[in-house]
Amino acid sequence: MNQSRRLRQTIETEIVDGRLALGAKLDETELAERFGVSRTPIREALLQLAMTGLVEIKPRRGAIVSAPDPQLLIAMFETMAEIEASCGRLAARRLIPEDEATLKAALAACAAAAAAEDPETYYQENYVFHTVIYRACRNAFLSEQARLLHRRLAPFRRMQLRARHRLGQSLAEHEAIVAAIVAGDEATASERLRAHVIVQGDRFSDLVATLRSINVAA
Repeated sequence: MNQSRRLRQTIETEIVDGRLALGAKLDETELAERFGVSRTPIREALLQLAMTGLVEIKPRRGAIVSAPDPQLLIAMFETMAEIEASCGRLAARRLIPEDEATLKAALAACAAAAAAEDPETYYQENYVFHTVIYRACRNAFLSEQARLLHRRLAPFRRMQLRARHRLGQSLAEHEAIVAAIVAGDEATASERLRAHVIVQGDRFSDLVATLRSINVAA
């Protein structure tokens, strides 16, 4: 993992945890001194966070902690759900033994993290699990688009995993997805991935509530 990505994840965690309040200024010089790095990786990290909506870069004000519009967020999740559904459908059609083994190993890693009730490790293993499906679809362009949007939505998918009982629910959904892909059931794999990713009903309400409560003191 490169330096700017590590810094992005650290700053992202502090925003999600509420240690950096909504509207807080993210001064490049202060952050560089704090982390003992130059301003260049800090600037790169802030630009990456700006793509997610957690940071807004304003003229003459620099970077500040922000929050995406809920309607934009749900639109992105809807798009992600359709992309992942397509990846699942193609993976079920094109699965090769190597990808099947890797997919089952990724599922086992998610299960271990869920059993340990470790949302941070599960978050990392969840990313691996989804990228294995992207690769298994054997469509390089679709896979790349899925990775790009997954990275953009990563902080908010991470927030979802902190909801009560969500790790167990997510793991059960992963198990059902793997079963459909391994069985070659394209329609079921597609629908299960769509349902796994889409944010609606209580899950959307919980996500919006989390966004609002990140920085209630702001």
